[in-house]
Amino acid sequence: MHDNAPEVRYDLLVVGSANADLVIGVERRPAPGETVLGSDLAVHPGGKGANQSLAAARLGARTALLARVGDDDHGRLLLETQRAAGVDTDGVLVGGAPTGVALITVDLSGDNSIVVSPGANGRLTPEDVRAAAPLLAAARVISVQLEIPLDTVAETVRGRGPDTRLVLNPSPPAPLPAEVLAACDPLVVNEHEARYILGEDAGEGPHDWAPALLALGPRSVVITLGAAGALVADSRTGSLDHLISPKVEAVDTTGAGDAFTAALAWRLGRGDDLREAAAFAVRVGAAAVMAQGAQKSFPTLEEVDAL
Repeated sequence: MHDNAPEVRYDLLVVGSANADLVIGVERRPAPGETVLGSDLAVHPGGKGANQSLAAARLGARTALLARVGDDDHGRLLLETQRAAGVDTDGVLVGGAPTGVALITVDLSGDNSIVVSPGANGRLTPEDVRAAAPLLAAARVISVQLEIPLDTVAETVRGRGPDTRLVLNPSPPAPLPAEVLAACDPLVVNEHEARYILGEDAGEGPHDWAPALLALGPRSVVITLGAAGALVADSRTGSLDHLISPKVEAVDTTGAGDAFTAALAWRLGRGDDLREAAAFAVRVGAAAVMAQGAQKSFPTLEEVDAL
């Protein structure tokens, strides 16, 4: 390491969203103008960024979070749950808007309807990223999603160190600038996100999507396939690998994609190659669907090894 190179203090820095999930169970969702009664309100910590940082920390990664929350009860809940999991929250900014909230109704069949108020997530700015330059320099891998402004994601790409690997899950999907796509190593998408990015010319299925996504510029691509595992494509080796998921009884898939991406990013930072990291992440994702909820379902390393 060069004498003036920054010290690596974090396996993973997550730059992303932190939400409070407000969940109400209903027998059926209301029609326009209709009122229905629901269950007691449950408040859970969520948001893709906070989910990823907590999932990685629970596995044992040295993790930091760069995010913005409101100066309110929801913000305090998010900070407390991150710290309790061992996440470094020095990069979490407070104020400027209320904490982001997801209003979620879940019917008896398990289908949900979600309205998201981005709140403080929408106020995480490129200036905030520039001010956090020492944090970016201290991370082996940086993981981003799209629940924060796209120009903030682009600034994260520009501000990372030359040896820092970038993992992007474009969720919710949006058009990505070429400089962001070129930095992805890997771009992590589910089937819906892959179809969105590729548009009309998506092709029949994942084996068509992976090379088509690589052609857009990322160094590598991982397509998550739920119970069917994941497909991994690497431009450096030209390899295409289908990794099978362990068979588990799925109870709740909420947050499983975030747990997968966090595990993948952590293992890449530890030096695993993409296929090894994805094989581990598939097991983490499987473990995460075996319990209710998002963050509380995220497994420890022991629980993953037990699969």
